[in-house]
Amino acid sequence: MIGARRLLSLALIFSLSPYAAGSCATHDEAAIRQILQQRIDEKKKGVAIVVGLVDESGSKVVSYGKMGVDDPRPVDGDTVFEIGSITKVFTAILLADMVEHGEVGLNDPISKYLPKSVKTPTRNGKEITLLDLATQSSGLPRMPANFKPADASNPFADYSVDQMYEFLSSYTLTRDISEKYEYSNLGMGLLGHILALKAGTDYETLVLTRICQPLKMDSTRIKLSPELRARLAVGHNEALKPVKNWDIPTLAGAGALRSTTNDMLKFVAANLGLVKTRLLPAMQMSHLDRKNTGNPDLDIGLAWHIFKRYGTEITWHNGGTGGYRTFIGFDERRRAGVVVLTNSGNSADDIGFHLLESKYELAKFEPPKARTAINLDPKISAAYVGEYEVAPGFIISVTQQDGRLFGQATGQPKVELFPETETEFFLKATDAQVTFVKDDKGVVTKLILHQGGANQDAKKVK
Repeated sequence: MIGARRLLSLALIFSLSPYAAGSCATHDEAAIRQILQQRIDEKKKGVAIVVGLVDESGSKVVSYGKMGVDDPRPVDGDTVFEIGSITKVFTAILLADMVEHGEVGLNDPISKYLPKSVKTPTRNGKEITLLDLATQSSGLPRMPANFKPADASNPFADYSVDQMYEFLSSYTLTRDISEKYEYSNLGMGLLGHILALKAGTDYETLVLTRICQPLKMDSTRIKLSPELRARLAVGHNEALKPVKNWDIPTLAGAGALRSTTNDMLKFVAANLGLVKTRLLPAMQMSHLDRKNTGNPDLDIGLAWHIFKRYGTEITWHNGGTGGYRTFIGFDERRRAGVVVLTNSGNSADDIGFHLLESKYELAKFEPPKARTAINLDPKISAAYVGEYEVAPGFIISVTQQDGRLFGQATGQPKVELFPETETEFFLKATDAQVTFVKDDKGVVTKLILHQGGANQDAKKVK
């Protein structure tokens, strides 16, 4: 999820499934539909899922579910979804295409293309380059510290270019440039902004003219026409409640695009060279392994992530906004690719990986443990009020109102935290829990977020 959720949602508990490895487009449609039906109807982890498969034998679309909990229309390959951070690979291909045409250089400093009034961060005499932004190793944080949305349900809508410039001019890098991978929505949003400045246009026009039009991707846009809006699936949170769509004007290159499964299959086919386009050299440049991320078996190219496991290399990216989760990936050796688009906040990455390589097993969803809230003295919970940093620019704010405790992560709605013990709280909106940790003097030092089998520490910073 852009700015509000860790990229790697892959630490899942896996279970066996009915597939064997093989050619993507020849997978059994009935078996795929059974997976989708089970995920939606039995596990209650989605409203609709559309899967696209492509290889040398052709492409196919398998879908299940509806446009919204209150909209019974079935989804299909032409249903529009927000694709979130998959936008980043479009940004990377724009960069590679502009490098191919001699318009920019990978090692150009970002200061070359920004207004002179912007004081770009440097460290030890080194400047951030376009390559550093594209490989998520610029040293810039995940989100800027001055990202304070007026509307948490549409968090990026009011973040301005002036605010981005103000943050860049005041930010001090905490480590050397290129030293370490750190997923940054700010960095990729800034890259999209720079490329649009260089081209003398806006980001959407740049994507349309250089990628969508050559590939005949007529349903991939940021601003939707009335006809496209009529095909837009309603987004839902993890609890399958409808939520607002996101608008991302300034950091568009990090996650503003909307698209369909049929359009994304054209995009994947072009990346695999299954259709010949002038973009193939740029696409292949974006796939090149540039560095290790520090995560097991995971490298990065230009925005694309590369998993090296089970004797395969899967080039992929996922995405998420408030009400959508998406995945695209491909195996260049097998020349096979997969697209998975959903209209809920529940990840379906495991389906995408599994259809590319059956050894990536499907997620096992255990029923949530029954939890009972206790009556807790508000004086005890008042000690937990504050701000907790999950990652730079990603804060969980804990507040108290009428004796009840609430938590709100950057870019997400406020949710109530229900006490299970004096230090352990749970959410009802989704299967997640929070533990507050104190030092030996009884001072609260951090919280631990328990969700999806992972435990994420967040230091109390305020």
